[in-house]
Amino acid sequence: MMAELPSHYLPWTSMQTSPVFEPTKRSAFLDVYRGSAVLLMIIFHFCWDLRNFGFIEFSTYDPFWVYFRSLILTLFLTAVGWSTYIGLSKSNKPSFWKRDIKLFISAGAISLATYLAMPNQWIYFGILHFILVASLLVRPVAKWPIACAVLGILIIMIYHLTPWLHFPNAFSTITHYVPLPDRTLDIVFPFPWIGVVFIGPLLGYLHWQQCPTPNHSVTRVLAFMGRYALPIYLSHQIILFGLVAAFKMVLLQFS
Repeated sequence: MMAELPSHYLPWTSMQTSPVFEPTKRSAFLDVYRGSAVLLMIIFHFCWDLRNFGFIEFSTYDPFWVYFRSLILTLFLTAVGWSTYIGLSKSNKPSFWKRDIKLFISAGAISLATYLAMPNQWIYFGILHFILVASLLVRPVAKWPIACAVLGILIIMIYHLTPWLHFPNAFSTITHYVPLPDRTLDIVFPFPWIGVVFIGPLLGYLHWQQCPTPNHSVTRVLAFMGRYALPIYLSHQIILFGLVAAFKMVLLQFS
């Protein structure tokens, strides 16, 4: 399902509340915020692996799991707009090209890996692909965070209150003309999620990144996960899937 955000954001030099975050001069709160999304993503994928190997049973279409996934996406995608605003506000000529290259290569790697492993369900527009596109779209408007947030809220409201941004046949139409699988392991549709990205800059404008962050083991772990979100995203499912598969094999040997 998820994915992850890029691991590198421009440094934030405002006052930190905990010595553990001082060496990097980043926003501790933003790292913890993003790290919370990473933790929830790992829980989601671990449950998916347990389900895949028959340890538990549930439908990903159950309301709980639908909302759980939506919460993860909301945290990740608001962080995209939020970090973009911080980057733009800290420099007259901000450079995002390193982050874009990392995202492009990582998204391509996910597509290639899933194509080789599961050619009938490979990921061609998952969370990383969407974040790359959304990052490009939010930059021109992130300097006006209030207007940007209003636009984002309008997109979300229009999506949920009207059928105008619903394209029920888009997926089948695209896969009919383009040689793509009818199913995919992860897909993020532009609407309403681009609206969530557009709300992100408002959090930066409100200085959420300066919120006090307690210094204890939980926040240190979450901050670490937020700081290295992209490599964790790229590697965590390989580790989880392998561990659950190995445990299943051991049980079968002794059954």
